[in-house]
Amino acid sequence: MQSVIIKKQIEQSLNDVLFQKTYSQIGVLVDTNTESLCYPIIKNSLPTHELIRVEAGEKFKNLESCQRIWEQLTQKGFDRYSCMVVLGGGVLGDMGGFCAATYKRGIDFILVPSTLLSQVDASVGGKLGIDFMGYKNHIGLFLEPTATLISSNFLSTLPLRELRSGFAEVIKHSLISNETKWKSISLKPLEEQNWDELIDFCYQIKSSIAESDPYEGGIRKILNFGHTIGHAVESCCLKTLAPLYHGEAVAIGMITEAHISFQKGKLSKASLQEITNYLRDIFGKKKEFPNDDEILEWIVQDKKNKGNKILMALLERVGHAEWDVEVNENEIRNSLDYYRSL
Repeated sequence: MQSVIIKKQIEQSLNDVLFQKTYSQIGVLVDTNTESLCYPIIKNSLPTHELIRVEAGEKFKNLESCQRIWEQLTQKGFDRYSCMVVLGGGVLGDMGGFCAATYKRGIDFILVPSTLLSQVDASVGGKLGIDFMGYKNHIGLFLEPTATLISSNFLSTLPLRELRSGFAEVIKHSLISNETKWKSISLKPLEEQNWDELIDFCYQIKSSIAESDPYEGGIRKILNFGHTIGHAVESCCLKTLAPLYHGEAVAIGMITEAHISFQKGKLSKASLQEITNYLRDIFGKKKEFPNDDEILEWIVQDKKNKGNKILMALLERVGHAEWDVEVNENEIRNSLDYYRSL
């Protein structure tokens, strides 16, 4: 696993990491949000560097944005002995890492995740990639960064909706791994959560799972709970006038996939109701919802599927998950009806 540093003040640590090697050039990849909100926090602690800029948002997580990044690296004369610091959320981390991993067959990159979502999930485990033809993370690879530096100080730059989106992944980590943590989380509203404690909890869970299964051949698939239906709903909504944040879609995915766990006799009705109520309290309910056929079109393209089988990570019970569970179309439609009935 890569070097991971979790502390409030990361500026000196970032400088130390960059000076461990003699880099010919250092680039800092930012988007239109992180350039104004996050870059000033680390700017003065960095050695001489070049800014690499892209637009912010999931809709720009594509080959066109990669081309812009590669063009800027090329125009600024970056060679194979360069390093790129990726300062941003999950979208920029996935895409920036992918670009670094493929530029001149690979240059070093350092992740500085700036959102709760990226700090508790996207920056850990070495998954890199971009969306393609509307499919989430359809093109990509596994590669660990040189280092990841996580600071909760960046959370003060986030709008409430972005913070809430990241909280979905915190909830997911507790539901698949630790019933006690789920109970403590579910007793508090969003604004009363201890972010430093939860960032550390999620990192410990995800890093231990990813280290034991780096290429997602087995147990790592439990981290996809809520993501099969969640990704499908997110993809359906991406080009509409009301796109969802990733965590908002995952919250829908967790409710519906918990319902599938219930349909299969794994999850109790009480647990399903508890999960549903808390997620609905935090995220509300999306009123304009894609139809079943649209969602199923995306689900059949999910990377976890094998042949014609739809495979999901589901809850055996709160605190324990299983992977590669075959799910049929009727169970999916029932779960979507359940969500709409809330």
